Amino acid sequence: MILRHRVDGPADAPPLVLGPSLGTTADLWRPQMEAFTARYRVVRYDLPGHGATPAATGFTVDDLADAVVALLDGLGVGRAAYAGVSLGGAVGTALALRAPERLTALVLCCTSPRFGDPQGWRDRAALVRREGVGPVADSAPGRWFTPRFTGAGPYAAMLRATDPEGYAACCDALAAFDATARLGEITTPTLVISGAEDLPTPPAGHGRVLAEGVPGAAHTVVEAAGHLANAERPGPVTEAIIKHLEGTRDGR
Repeated sequence: MILRHRVDGPADAPPLVLGPSLGTTADLWRPQMEAFTARYRVVRYDLPGHGATPAATGFTVDDLADAVVALLDGLGVGRAAYAGVSLGGAVGTALALRAPERLTALVLCCTSPRFGDPQGWRDRAALVRREGVGPVADSAPGRWFTPRFTGAGPYAAMLRATDPEGYAACCDALAAFDATARLGEITTPTLVISGAEDLPTPPAGHGRVLAEGVPGAAHTVVEAAGHLANAERPGPVTEAIIKHLEGTRDGR
């Protein structure tokens, strides 16, 4: 599997890989790019069927983590910091378990070690394979943001442009993902970020489980933020990520 990607920032800066959520592209991280590219060599990738990456089927979250390792290899990057939102965060968790030697720091944003009942994801995959991404795109703003947020349009448009099979295959991967029992094995310095009003992965039962399960993990809860907290409240999310990365430059 090859993940299409974009690279921005100084060539000699510390590398930072950014993973998007289900239904969004690398542009999910656009609110952070000015601050990040001033400090880091930023690598943003698209999930299968999203953005520039071709659709694929039959893959797992572990396969996506392996694809990120292959991406680093192709760029000649030995170690990098990683930050991911939702499914992108799950990829980061898998990466920390499968290739900890490749990470200097980990940020898990609005994500979980287990995304609820697997059957719900299978049902969503079946819906999208049957009717396309329209139904899930229609309801996305209500899942992703608080009612007060007025900038949901560009993010919903990302989902509408997503390949249905790619989206459905990502749902299948989420259905099979459960890292709960292995969180104690993670050795990468980890920051967990939760949106206080996140509906799909609220702090209780998701972010707190990550923060309590990963040894030494810090946990930041961003007020007035939903599931795509980095888009809805870019200021505090950006600040929290940079503070964590600057404090873990050497991977400690």
